[in-house]
Amino acid sequence: MSHEQLRFDNYIDGRAAAPVEGAYLPVYEPARGSVYAGHADSSAADVEAAVQAAHRARTDWAALPAEQRADWLRRIADAIAARADEFAAAESRDSGKPLSLASAVDIPRAVANFRFFASQAELYSSQCHAGNGRGLNYTLRQPLGAVACISPWNLPLYLLTWKIAPALAAGNTVVAKPSEVTPCTAWMLGQLCAQIGLPPGVLNLIQGRGAQAGAALVGHRQIKAVSFTGSTATGAAIAASTAGQFKKLSLEMGGKNAAIVFADADLQRTVDELVRGAFSNQGQICLCMSRILVERSIWPAFREAFVAKVKTLKVGDPADASSNLGAVVSAEHMDKVLRYIELAHAEGGRLLCGGERVRLPAPLDQGWFIAPTVFDQLPFDCRVNQEEVFGPFTALLPFDDEAQALQYANGTVYGLAASVWTRDLARAHRIAADLEAGIVWINCWMLRDLRTPFGGVKHSGVGREGGEEAMRFFTEAKNVCLGG
Repeated sequence: MSHEQLRFDNYIDGRAAAPVEGAYLPVYEPARGSVYAGHADSSAADVEAAVQAAHRARTDWAALPAEQRADWLRRIADAIAARADEFAAAESRDSGKPLSLASAVDIPRAVANFRFFASQAELYSSQCHAGNGRGLNYTLRQPLGAVACISPWNLPLYLLTWKIAPALAAGNTVVAKPSEVTPCTAWMLGQLCAQIGLPPGVLNLIQGRGAQAGAALVGHRQIKAVSFTGSTATGAAIAASTAGQFKKLSLEMGGKNAAIVFADADLQRTVDELVRGAFSNQGQICLCMSRILVERSIWPAFREAFVAKVKTLKVGDPADASSNLGAVVSAEHMDKVLRYIELAHAEGGRLLCGGERVRLPAPLDQGWFIAPTVFDQLPFDCRVNQEEVFGPFTALLPFDDEAQALQYANGTVYGLAASVWTRDLARAHRIAADLEAGIVWINCWMLRDLRTPFGGVKHSGVGREGGEEAMRFFTEAKNVCLGG
């Protein structure tokens, strides 16, 4: 299908809406390095229409009993599940990730998001306190109104629904903006909501550039909260631009996550899990382990086993079930990762494997593929070990004791996630408490319970998502005191 034939429009007030100014931007297929569609290049006028639709719908949606809002969320979940293969194929084509990953992880988790927050809508409770016979204090949790949800390109549908679902469950209406790099699954979600008859204005989806459509959305005075996942630089810009309006902000931003491997860890299991933790989705997950710290006594054995495992990974056609890695998301991002590989050489690192662009046979010969790359001999405080690469790249570093491991792990401006690998339970708890990270895995990676809060510290985030924390973010607490 040509660029002219396939267009991803906005979804506003219950129906597809072409951009007011008629402008479209190209959508690339990373595995082929070529344009396959266009998406709306929305302007402030498109954002205005979406916000007004959400504003009009807010009262009726908030007034719906929680059970009815939950029913709508389950209907959305069922509709996505019924078209799971189509959603997975679209996400793989848009992002370059293996189809097997989109099918097994991204789309099922998007479905789970709606189902989980449907149950949260029904279970969400308030508090009541007896005032020693003098009165009764109770807390009302009320929706905010129209809110903005902005999601990144690495997990397009999963992270978009991770924000939309709790906002709707709590009784808000939503204007959501997916990344302009991966617009397809959001467009499909809008089509699906129209088909099942979701009330107009409850969910609105705006395509377009962050600097134009995104800026207009977060700055709009009728938007009462912004939930954003993306780069730390963009998160800082959002915080600065909205400071004068005192909006509620949830900012889930960058990471430079460290895994700490102690000598008593199960070596082969740790290697297997950390190869997955470093290179899943081409390393383009904010939770990926881009620094692996290894106790010196097992350093040679771990390094040898880790590199051997990485060399078995296949970079290939995302549609091929045997491919472990697909393409990175864009030509610009490929160039960024390759520049960091050059920088690693310049900073004295030793390349252990990978380190180059991969050229596949036609028709994928122009695709944006990079070999999984491992370096060692890089100082813990060099740029490559301080800055977020966000690609198929990790660095191995030896450490001597717990204090040094914590110094290395905590020695960045980021604090999103970390993992600890040891059979010593007391040490695991001790290290977990001292790590400056919002989430710590012990002898595992990427196990998530949607009931728990999620987010980072330092430059990795402000606020928490997930479970009751997400519901609280999308509501305003009001105290009512009933006197005796």
